[in-house]
Amino acid sequence: MNEIIIRGGKPLEGTLRVQGAKNSVLPILAATVLHPGRSLIRGCPRLSDVEASVRILRHLGCEARWEGPDLAVDAAPLCRWDIPDCLMREMRSSVIFLGAILARCGRAETSYPGGCELGPRPVDLHLAALRKLGARVREEGGRLCCEAGEMAGREIALSLPSVGATENLILAACGAAGETLIVNAAREPEIGDLQAFLQAMGCDVRGAGTSTVRVVGRQRTRDAVHTVMPDRIAAATYLAAVAAAGGEVELTNVRASHLSTVTAALHEAGCEVCGDEERLSLRSGGALRSIGTVRTAPYPGFPTDAQAILMAALLRSRGATVFVENIFENRYRHVDELCRMGADVHVADRVAVVTGVERLSGAAVRCTDLRGGAALLVAGLAAQGTTRIGEVHHIRRGYEDPVRDLRALGADIEERP
Repeated sequence: MNEIIIRGGKPLEGTLRVQGAKNSVLPILAATVLHPGRSLIRGCPRLSDVEASVRILRHLGCEARWEGPDLAVDAAPLCRWDIPDCLMREMRSSVIFLGAILARCGRAETSYPGGCELGPRPVDLHLAALRKLGARVREEGGRLCCEAGEMAGREIALSLPSVGATENLILAACGAAGETLIVNAAREPEIGDLQAFLQAMGCDVRGAGTSTVRVVGRQRTRDAVHTVMPDRIAAATYLAAVAAAGGEVELTNVRASHLSTVTAALHEAGCEVCGDEERLSLRSGGALRSIGTVRTAPYPGFPTDAQAILMAALLRSRGATVFVENIFENRYRHVDELCRMGADVHVADRVAVVTGVERLSGAAVRCTDLRGGAALLVAGLAAQGTTRIGEVHHIRRGYEDPVRDLRALGADIEERP
């Protein structure tokens, strides 16, 4: 199994282009199922989760092939509506295929999703919403068996603004008769990107980015070309890396408005941050200060995916910072690994208190999940000595080539078998 080796203590300098968004492209790939024709996804990041989605598409009968940095999908030959357990277990967002297959085929069969162990996700929200559209859903031996029946649009209020449930409901509603009104919808930018792709395909979807989304189902679809939005969490990771290690880096292919809570936290910690909707630059002397309480929340609040990353950046800050995790139950699994490097972090239930230390030391650590692995990258860049990170397959789920990117900024980093 591969490991990433970092010899820390070097400031980062240079310019880096941010990859396409993982959390955007996965529902878009599921949405390609809706159209019996060709979709071209430009700037599709080459991630293990994307490859898992491609395997699902091919199992369903679709054709999917890489054309340089783009991914072309032809869903015309789709001939199945089931996804086997081995494919569902590869990633947590695999459940997003449920609504799209149901809309296209009138039935769908999957198991529960796998992926990082961050605690239970409210799959019941997805199923309850599908039932309100008129779908019949039953569980048999760990499988979810769904039949569309006579799906008809109606007003559906989500009890929580779940990103996955919002996306699944949008996709299913594309196959329902009439108008569906989704109330208390998630507002994350990635839902706006899904809407843009669906509109390019000919679907009638409006309101993404607000708490109310309207879908008029059963529209005539067409071949579509779409460029994936920038990955705001990858951008946050590289900003945090510069904040922790010191230096000055400019990121391109970013949308600053999507990163406002992260950049505000880094600015409060003592970094100089400036930019516009296309570029962001950050300068840090590496000596940060503690900041006010960080509470994760649905967008536009502080993203749960950036919690571990910001925590790693503040491990050597002056003072103490409190983190409150409001989204996932098990989002502090990376803390024990950070403490191996000399970090002072104490966790009680959903609260973590980070007291800055003068020095971090390189150590042998392992990735516990995707964003926890990114946090170890950030900490390793700030530590003295050599950090060896194991189980890096977690990182590959969401970052195209972090070793290449960080090396381009001057980091002493490599990956070895």
